[in-house]
Amino acid sequence: MVFHQLNLRKRTFRNYRLSNEIWEVQLANPPFGKKSSITVVNEKTGKKEQEKLTIEREDFWATTSNKQLNFVQHIANMLKIDGKAAVVVPDNVLFEGGAGETVRKTLMERTDLHTILRLPTGIFYAQGVKANVIFFDAKPASKEPWTKQVWIYDFRTNVHMTLKTKRLVKSDFDEFIECYQAKDRSKRTESVERWKTFDYETLIARDKTNLDISWLKDDSLEDTENLPAPEILAQEIVEQLEAALEEFRSVEDVLSISDS
Repeated sequence: MVFHQLNLRKRTFRNYRLSNEIWEVQLANPPFGKKSSITVVNEKTGKKEQEKLTIEREDFWATTSNKQLNFVQHIANMLKIDGKAAVVVPDNVLFEGGAGETVRKTLMERTDLHTILRLPTGIFYAQGVKANVIFFDAKPASKEPWTKQVWIYDFRTNVHMTLKTKRLVKSDFDEFIECYQAKDRSKRTESVERWKTFDYETLIARDKTNLDISWLKDDSLEDTENLPAPEILAQEIVEQLEAALEEFRSVEDVLSISDS
């Protein structure tokens, strides 16, 4: 089996745009963020300039500056027929309109997008970021969509974890692994509350083909007795504030460049 693991947190999409390699298995954690440009220094004038990161490729289904959507397209195109991929993506990949809708529809048509794992808030990348893992298998060209149903495991609702005080451990995924039925996915059943299936017709009819779906009752919205411990709440607040500061610093950088 040919296996490829892309650890792309500190690299740009351009590093991979000319890759012609194809793989049977891909595990990837593309960089998060919404920057639509990068700062470059003009060699002649020495001045800082903005260069757009919109990627145009003939093998892409949509042209966009959203690098997560670009990585999803890139990874799908790097898979061999019947190759398997598991990709960490932020929530916006599941609900964003425009290019996002095009990518989701095409992904369901050209691959078997069979599973989405909703992760607890703040365990990947910047604090407060909501992440998911999407699982899909590459398929040959077909007139009919390959995705027949998408199974979603909600490991977010009523789950409180942090990067420092309550970290994820492997055993936290025991139930998901059992539900996943890796050896034979036809044996999947809605055996637990967090595990639910949605057929293709239902998903394609949703506004913008929104795949950001939750059906569990959030106890924290109605019952204060079920709130996490004060120290966990405090840590979550700190992490969210740190994430907000990072966003403000990004805006500050852009403004300072435009004034120079």
